[in-house]
Amino acid sequence: MEQALINRLSTLSHPQRMGVFRLLIRRYPDQLSAGEISSILGHKPSTASVYLAALKQSGIISQRRNGTHLYYTANLQTARDIVSDLFHDCCQGRPDLCPPSFFERVEGPVSDQKLNVLFVCTGNSARSIFAETLLRDIAGERFNVYSAGTAEKSKLNPHAVEVLNSKGHDVSPLRSKNISEFQLETAPKMDFVFTVCDQAANEDCPTWPGQPISGHWGMPDPVKAKGTLAEQRLAFQQTYGALHNRISAFVALPFDKLNKASLQNQIDEIGLKLSDQEY
Repeated sequence: MEQALINRLSTLSHPQRMGVFRLLIRRYPDQLSAGEISSILGHKPSTASVYLAALKQSGIISQRRNGTHLYYTANLQTARDIVSDLFHDCCQGRPDLCPPSFFERVEGPVSDQKLNVLFVCTGNSARSIFAETLLRDIAGERFNVYSAGTAEKSKLNPHAVEVLNSKGHDVSPLRSKNISEFQLETAPKMDFVFTVCDQAANEDCPTWPGQPISGHWGMPDPVKAKGTLAEQRLAFQQTYGALHNRISAFVALPFDKLNKASLQNQIDEIGLKLSDQEY
């Protein structure tokens, strides 16, 4: 066990290998091709392959072959083992090294208070706006729902507003917001943070205070859809439908019976299963 831990820490001590691992954690449960990883991180394909091989050999990431293509995802069990071996065993679970919040994130029950949920996208113009509106309307008063974008400036997309109006949603409270509004000390502490586009998940953003449960439900950007006006509108309808499926599944989870670790697994599973069905 000790040698395995040393090997894994040695593998992650390389800044670029750590960068690959952090990307795959942020994008989990997505499986990324070597080409996509090298493109996002700005590595040469041959260099990225070397990093991926080292991470795979240490068991830190998993590889899946689909035809001639290889796809990679973070190995969460190995990540858990690293943390457990380092803090529970090597450090004997000392409270001055492992504060209570470290363990409560996994073991503590989900709060029975009204929960805060934030949906993050690049522009906060369509996908995250859909998600905010859907959760607010489907779940009623169970959640405080927010959305934001990582882009400096944005505005609501007219096609997105058109879809929401056609579905009977109230769009009057909606506005595009930057993520910085929710990183202030006075901002509400989030219980859940979802990224709904790959680009936002690719960005190495600061850790959210309070250790919220995170989820990545990435999907294509309808704003970039090409073709006729009807085809563009169809892209927005499909995005709305995909988010409706995810949020309906999220709302149906037995929050009062799941601890945070179980809830995190369920959220990952929602993204993975529905993505497989849709694409």
